[in-house]
Amino acid sequence: MTTRSSRGKPIRATSPRVPSSDVPTLVLAAGRERSLLRGHPWVFSGAVAQPPRNAELGQTVRVCDAAGAFLAWAAYAPSSRIAARVWSWQQDARIDPEFFAARVRAAVDSRAALLPASALQACRLVHAESDGLPGVVADRFGDAIVLQATSAGAQRHKHALADALLAATGARTVYERSDSESATLEGIEPCTGLLRGPPPDAALLIEEHGLRVEVDVRAGHKTGFYLDQRDNRALVRRLAAGRDVLDAFCYSGGFALSAALGGARSVQALDSSEHALALAARNAEHNSTTQIEWLHADVFAQLRKARDRGLHYDLIVLDPPKFAPTARLAERAARAYKDVNLLAFKLLRPGGLLVTFSCSAGVSAELFQKIVAGAERDAGVTARIVQPLHAGADHPVSLSFPEGEYLKGLLCQVST
Repeated sequence: MTTRSSRGKPIRATSPRVPSSDVPTLVLAAGRERSLLRGHPWVFSGAVAQPPRNAELGQTVRVCDAAGAFLAWAAYAPSSRIAARVWSWQQDARIDPEFFAARVRAAVDSRAALLPASALQACRLVHAESDGLPGVVADRFGDAIVLQATSAGAQRHKHALADALLAATGARTVYERSDSESATLEGIEPCTGLLRGPPPDAALLIEEHGLRVEVDVRAGHKTGFYLDQRDNRALVRRLAAGRDVLDAFCYSGGFALSAALGGARSVQALDSSEHALALAARNAEHNSTTQIEWLHADVFAQLRKARDRGLHYDLIVLDPPKFAPTARLAERAARAYKDVNLLAFKLLRPGGLLVTFSCSAGVSAELFQKIVAGAERDAGVTARIVQPLHAGADHPVSLSFPEGEYLKGLLCQVST
């Protein structure tokens, strides 16, 4: 059987234990247990030799190797490419409300230990697999917590998770936004709505590094605001003084507003969503900022127009939507990333700065750097990486689960 070492990693015990027949059991094909033994929390459908009998969607099942040795407790998703997601490698673990309360409390406590007090009212409380809760994302915005339960197991236990979040934080509201593409891939119906407490304010305001931001938790992107870019927005604010800035895919204006408050000479912000731009304009009012030009446009088309008109900028931010949710779509996404970065390089003045990101799980950091390098060559410029960019400390990445590092970024400078 498999137990845990004193350092928490799964290790192989010497005598296999055949599981009892009263618990659904998923049996792996011979030799397919290695990733679980290394602590990776996913069981792919191709590794399954025998699916669990009569297991419901999201039900906790015992995962065993081909010899019947226990490996983990996991949530089962029969129609997903990821057939099971591990809750625990501890054979004596009970996957019940107390289990979720303990995992949520540990995640919340880790943020309190890592983040300044000023950031705790607007931060990610739970970051899915990297906090031992696959498919569970929880973002706090003041007294409201937005929960994404996008795995089958998370959906099955979302009410226990909501109770745990309120108990660990003292927040008043839990609002569900389990309406992402990953939920559909998991075989669950998209779900949104109030789970606990009073409805969240329609105009929920948070503060980040002195920036006042309105968050739309009901209809905004993801959970309503991209908390993962907190540190990178602060970086843009430090770099913006005296520069002409372009914020492409601006959403609710976080980078554009940061640049304006940092003393940018001019700021232009682009997005194809009228709803996002309306929210961005309100955020400008919240910060008494009038110098930003908000443009409703297709970003690719607008960048080509700017190129053709001979416009140039000193700092460009590219924070596009997810072009590749899975590795299967990476090739198509690579073309889009290359095109937009190539246009940006052409629009930068000598010495100009490019702050560019990919949030696509299907595009690795190594691949993203190669894409940006190809865009540099095709643009006919020379640039260097000044700094790699990542999400903040409230978005940790498990060493056993590198897929958790979905946000990749580069700060590049064009040579003079």
